Amino acid sequence: MNDGVVNNRVVIVGGGVAGVSTAGALRAGGFDGELSLVDAGEFPYDRPPLSKDYLAGATDLKQIALQPPQWYDDRRIRLVNRTTVTALRPGEGAVELSDGRVLPADRVVLATGGGAARPPVPGADSGRVHVLRTVDDADRLRPWLTPGARLLVVGAGLIGAETASTAVRLGCEVLLVDPVAVPLRAVLGPDLAGWLHALHDRHRVTTEQATVERFVDRGAGIEAWFAGADTPQVFDTVVLGVGMVPHTELAQAAGLEVDRGIVVDERHVTSNPAVLAVGDPARVRLRGELLPRTEHWEAAQQDGARAAAAILGTEPPQPTAPWFWTDRHGRHIEAVGHMETAAQTVVRGSFDDASFAVFGLRDGHVVAAASADDSNAVRAARRMIDRRVPVEADRLADPAVNLRALLLG
Repeated sequence: MNDGVVNNRVVIVGGGVAGVSTAGALRAGGFDGELSLVDAGEFPYDRPPLSKDYLAGATDLKQIALQPPQWYDDRRIRLVNRTTVTALRPGEGAVELSDGRVLPADRVVLATGGGAARPPVPGADSGRVHVLRTVDDADRLRPWLTPGARLLVVGAGLIGAETASTAVRLGCEVLLVDPVAVPLRAVLGPDLAGWLHALHDRHRVTTEQATVERFVDRGAGIEAWFAGADTPQVFDTVVLGVGMVPHTELAQAAGLEVDRGIVVDERHVTSNPAVLAVGDPARVRLRGELLPRTEHWEAAQQDGARAAAAILGTEPPQPTAPWFWTDRHGRHIEAVGHMETAAQTVVRGSFDDASFAVFGLRDGHVVAAASADDSNAVRAARRMIDRRVPVEADRLADPAVNLRALLLG
């Protein structure tokens, strides 16, 4: 980079996938200076299992570590754990830690993630109302998920739906509510989103389109009052799965530009060239336009690679179509691209099959795809999107046509 910033000492703030990926990419790219990663926990861990196997007690904390201890040692990454960064001093080349230490830092990478959103619903501060964003959240919630327990899950997006799936498998009686009739419609398309949401009913999760107006903790249970209802419903516990709030406090205190996220350029550099931001809190400005934040696992990983390239002064990896996955009720769902931009959709296979895929097309090109238990279809679709391969809808819909052949045009 030609910004005049020295790169001998890099401090990464936050041990999620974005922070760990940045550290790994720096070393892989030849960075030979001091590299520290500050994490509030014992070690960085993966978050997707928190609503699934970890919540169910099928895995422990060590099993969801993002990397084993030796990985950090081999790459000379100093893991500064059980502490947090309380202030940035980019003008002085340092960061302050909650334990009183000061770390020298020529460059700082903010991988601060976000916290679970808690809407301002009266009574939501009850000890019976949970969120699920961290290991501590999962540890607090798990004892409530016992056979016969009455659970209300508010929000039928990824976290809410996955939590409902885990809870019903543990024997809970689950009600899943969302103000939207068919969640994930924009990213999966109406047909697949409808099929996916209907999976809940087929697996003993009751779903309702509803909005919670208030909670009342009665000691023996918690009442949930829904909009338009004359009487409450009573539950043993509640999980709020209504999104996340990016952690931007450090950036704001340091005078960085913040607008519903930490504003960065396409290299993930903030308004101060000594500070970068990656992962959930980063919001890219591209050609003068602020883009929506991306909150998926792979997007955070790719942010780390781009930030490392910015620090090293090398070419960043080529952008690729966004991808995410979710697991519920024994089905694995993947999606790539932007289904909301599709002019037509075609189904490859049948919704009754063990696996199938839905492709979104526009002007003879694939712009998105989503699948149930068909990862190969989504991988092929991603190549079609990235390479702008022209396709014919009828051939794409025919399971007898090899997708690799379509890639060749």
